[in-house]
Amino acid sequence: MILRKTAYLFVVAILIIFSNGVGAQAYETLLEAARNGDTQAVQGLLDRGMDPDTADPAGYTLLMIAARQGHLELARLLLRRKANVRRRSPHGDSALMMAAIAGKLPIAELLLERGAEISHSGWAPLHYAAFEGQAEMARMLLKRGADKDALAPNGYSALMLAARGGHLEAVRVLLAADAEFRIQGPNGETALGIAMQRGHPDVAELLKRGGAVR
Repeated sequence: MILRKTAYLFVVAILIIFSNGVGAQAYETLLEAARNGDTQAVQGLLDRGMDPDTADPAGYTLLMIAARQGHLELARLLLRRKANVRRRSPHGDSALMMAAIAGKLPIAELLLERGAEISHSGWAPLHYAAFEGQAEMARMLLKRGADKDALAPNGYSALMLAARGGHLEAVRVLLAADAEFRIQGPNGETALGIAMQRGHPDVAELLKRGGAVR
């Protein structure tokens, strides 16, 4: 139902763009400018009536694109133009999640200042940071109040995700924040067991020193 509603809203947005006389070419130009971080071009198109919450065909908004690519000035422009900082893609991704997985710390901090959600159901920014081993991002999110032990839809905590990827520094950051290493996944697996199974002895040793037992 959510995906249907999102797809419907996307179609409506496209129809509004065309009815405003901006047209398909301007839509493609806007997306390309966002991907390239061309703030001036994006501003010009917004001035002509384009929506700051315009999304690409996959449902990723201009702000999500800017966050993923690390285009800080573009993100600032879009937020000044009232882009929705809490909007989610059809896959459940937010701009903050895009910044988290890519390790774009300044953009993540900007988004949080403007009201981005740091902890919510489903995949959350901390999960994405841990999955990609973005240790500094994880540290910042934890300091800002991210739920260190929240479970992702696959039943893994951020610590388990970091252990799975062999991301030693991310595991270190999570342990320093007292992330729970006794949490078990859907099949009874723990962060330590995952690290050992995946062949990450350095991560396994760090977890053991922190008190983890298989």
